[in-house]
Amino acid sequence: MSSLQYLLNLVYLFFIYSIIGWFIEVTLKYFQFHRFINRGFLTGPWLPIYGSGCALITVAIDALTLLSVVNSSYGSVFAVSFALCGTLEYMVSYVMEKRFHARWWDYSTKPMNLHGRIWIGNLILFGLGGVLVVKLADPVFLNLLERIPQNIKVMAALGLLSVFTADVIISHFVLKMVKTEVEGSEADNTEEISKEVRATLSDRNLFARRFALAYPEVIYRTDKVKARLASIMEQTEALRKEAELFIADKKESSTHIRNTVISDQNTLIEMLYDGSSSDEKQKSLKEKIDVNMERLKNRGAL
Repeated sequence: MSSLQYLLNLVYLFFIYSIIGWFIEVTLKYFQFHRFINRGFLTGPWLPIYGSGCALITVAIDALTLLSVVNSSYGSVFAVSFALCGTLEYMVSYVMEKRFHARWWDYSTKPMNLHGRIWIGNLILFGLGGVLVVKLADPVFLNLLERIPQNIKVMAALGLLSVFTADVIISHFVLKMVKTEVEGSEADNTEEISKEVRATLSDRNLFARRFALAYPEVIYRTDKVKARLASIMEQTEALRKEAELFIADKKESSTHIRNTVISDQNTLIEMLYDGSSSDEKQKSLKEKIDVNMERLKNRGAL
């Protein structure tokens, strides 16, 4: 296979999986919100993160197999997909948040998450998805692509890339509008900022209105929001330390009182006890008390 043919196949795989990813997201959100939501940063029916992930997995497995670093076994494909797509999702989340002051997805409440950007559930799905892509989907799609004449594939690829590029440019301006609105907000919580952004975008053109509905769960992170969150965390930590000190003081006070009572009881026993005049029952009780006192000393309870 020539380099041009391989590159064309990657372009088509990118678009195929981007469109499949869009359908998956739209379907999931329909069941969640019971309405159609055109997901993604772009207006067209594609989600580049899906296409990029699948294309990267395909290239990585091809390259690593060619270099004999790994084979194309199910386990190797799973591991590569797990690591590669996890890294991609984390980096996309990080870059988008830094650039536009918003977190588009947040897994902070999920188990085994990393900074709320990725979590173990998605990573396992990425691994399984990579196996499906490399072992099942890629062979089918590549076989279909081989039947299309190369000149038609080139023209169609150029057309798709042109439309995609225009979509990226338009969506970039919408995201810049969101960023400007977020930075100019006086609110110190993400709920109020979300309302302001949706109100602003709803009054704009079709592209802006679509974006306002695409991410109903977006979390905006302005400097004011971050400062408020930091203040809450500081107050929570101070309350936790204060509670620990209170419990420690109460425990120490109780221990001190107990030790004082035991010591006073022991003194009283010594004062009242006369070994020469005591009967066997009193002597036995005194010996039992002495043994238990020695046990408490050895345990450090006194």
